[in-house]
Amino acid sequence: MKKLSVLTMAAVFAVLFVMPYFLGVSTGQTKSVTLNYANFPPAPTFPCVQMERWKKQVEKKTNGRIKINTFPGGTLLGAKGMMDGVIAGQADIGCLCMAYQPGRFTVTNAVSLPLGIPDSETGSLVLLDLYKKYKPVSFNKVKVLTMFTSAPASIMCKKPVRTLADIKGVDLRASGGAAAILRIWGANQIGMPMSATPEALQKGVVQGLFSSLEVMKDLKFAEDCKFVTMTNTVVYPFAVVMNLNTWKSLPENTKKIMDNLAEDQAEWTGNYMDSHVKDAIAWSKKVHGVEFIKLDKKSTAKWNAVLSPIVEKWIVKADKKGFKGKEIVSSIKTMIAEHSK
Repeated sequence: MKKLSVLTMAAVFAVLFVMPYFLGVSTGQTKSVTLNYANFPPAPTFPCVQMERWKKQVEKKTNGRIKINTFPGGTLLGAKGMMDGVIAGQADIGCLCMAYQPGRFTVTNAVSLPLGIPDSETGSLVLLDLYKKYKPVSFNKVKVLTMFTSAPASIMCKKPVRTLADIKGVDLRASGGAAAILRIWGANQIGMPMSATPEALQKGVVQGLFSSLEVMKDLKFAEDCKFVTMTNTVVYPFAVVMNLNTWKSLPENTKKIMDNLAEDQAEWTGNYMDSHVKDAIAWSKKVHGVEFIKLDKKSTAKWNAVLSPIVEKWIVKADKKGFKGKEIVSSIKTMIAEHSK
């Protein structure tokens, strides 16, 4: 009887304290943790769609041990305050567009140079690879969970832009690397968050914008911008970051799950974005009769030829800041070739 009791107690001990480790969890990891994830654009836009997808993946893969509350539309943190808000712990996780702070994110914003990134999937994987290779100090105070880019930018406008002469003096919204491109083309570049652009369009503050085309549907720009010039020139880089103290407090297997999702999330977001852009173009044509202007090869070469000084100037500025500008540009070109195969 005594022997049976000892065996019984041993079995109970194994179930309660030993087996969880064989199952990949520890007794200290069964308690659920709730994280707050802030995002700045409206819920239907692609940065928020990827946010909801990542939330579901993490909650599923942790068997509900991690629960995530999402806050789209700047309800927790705004676009320009996202990075510092996450560092300060106002949100556990935040999604930021690095183009809004070009001087702060020199290395990763290099993907916004006119280097020929063909689509969002390629751009997203290139950006993540670039971060992994150079580990820029601008991210030292956070944990990077993933990165991705928009699709290449085109001109959405209230009037047709068919030549470089047509764009001279036109007020267009853009930020980051896209802003420099507009200025070289001769447009009046207006800086503002994407979330402020619909009202600016309606009030006539801007006549259009330079961005990826999913916003024609997501933000209903097709209602005001009846002409789109397909330049496919530059992408906007995004990062999803976590407060360092929050990251350090997570169980190791949860950290592994999130690390393993980094590249998968970048690729998924790129694929979603590219598909969504095609859908937005078709919708804009059908519902709002938007004209999509395609430049011929001669015109495309002319538009692109004037942009070479942007890359050269960026290299000089990067070198002055202590970065290897020429090497970074070369790395991006190599990564584009690898991910475009």
